[in-house]
Amino acid sequence: MREPLTLQGGNGLSEIYIESGLFDRAGVVIGQSFSPSRIHIVTDSNVAPLYLARLESQLAFPVSHTIIPAGEEHKHLATVEDIYHDMLAAGITRKDLVVALGGGVVGDITGFAAATLLRGVSLCQIPTTLLAQVDSSVGGKTGVDLPEGKNLVGAFYQPRLVLIDPKVLSSLPDSTFADGMAEVIKYGYIANKTILSLVAQPNYRDNIEQIIYECVKIKRDVVAIDEHDTGLRMILNFGHTIGHAAEKLGNYTALTHGQAVAIGMAAAMRLSALLGNADLTASLLPLLDHVGLPSTLAYDREAIFDALLADKKKFGGTVNFILVREAGRAEITPIETDRLHAYILKL
Repeated sequence: MREPLTLQGGNGLSEIYIESGLFDRAGVVIGQSFSPSRIHIVTDSNVAPLYLARLESQLAFPVSHTIIPAGEEHKHLATVEDIYHDMLAAGITRKDLVVALGGGVVGDITGFAAATLLRGVSLCQIPTTLLAQVDSSVGGKTGVDLPEGKNLVGAFYQPRLVLIDPKVLSSLPDSTFADGMAEVIKYGYIANKTILSLVAQPNYRDNIEQIIYECVKIKRDVVAIDEHDTGLRMILNFGHTIGHAAEKLGNYTALTHGQAVAIGMAAAMRLSALLGNADLTASLLPLLDHVGLPSTLAYDREAIFDALLADKKKFGGTVNFILVREAGRAEITPIETDRLHAYILKL
């Protein structure tokens, strides 16, 4: 078994295990890491039939659960309140453990509930999608959406334990697997171009454990330097600024997060070229197509601009865009909103 990656955050140390077959030993690893009186699992209606009973049967503690409806459209405060009520009814206290079992939505919303109930209950993330495994389960970003935009309410709250089993990805539909590949490609462009070479292979899925490990290592290293997203961590937003705007315009149902990020990366590459940098879209677009992701920004550009002005990456009169001038290296580039408006209309 590979040694866990560790991340020291503001609320303690995270241990991140990555190993095929790990899910069926999750109870053992949890028992070695925690001594709670109770465990409460939060999962969704897609994941529960596949994995909830398998996990509960391994746990040597009293266990309760909440099953939330699947989908980004349910990632809001009303769902968090339902989780609070279930945890309190189960008798969860600050010495107990909350487990997020599912994809990015489950991880984000459960992390926020754990961070805020009783001012903090220990959290374990068990991500079951590629997107959650390579990105959202690591680093402590939690949150929910508002009508005004994505993830506008949240907290930085590190999970004490993350258990990543690439084997569970075999249960994913191809479209859901492709969603996660958007984040994989993001990591290749912002920090490690070797990842892009791995993805370009016809049999890239055969190397998925290595790909996950390389992505998580980047995420760990970036978050260790900038946990609260005020500097270097912003590079992890490559493709997300326009991507989040597209998600919002589609009411969080027309596009998946990975599809939106893919479209956002393609738009960011075009924006970079408009600013006078090398145009890398010729290398990006075939890679997106290879893994089954879109690249066309189908929404009205004026509407995109209005939507991205509500993004958290807007600071005063500028928006921080992440631009890639060469594969494996990203830069944070503040762009004045008036100037950005003109460029967005040209995309």
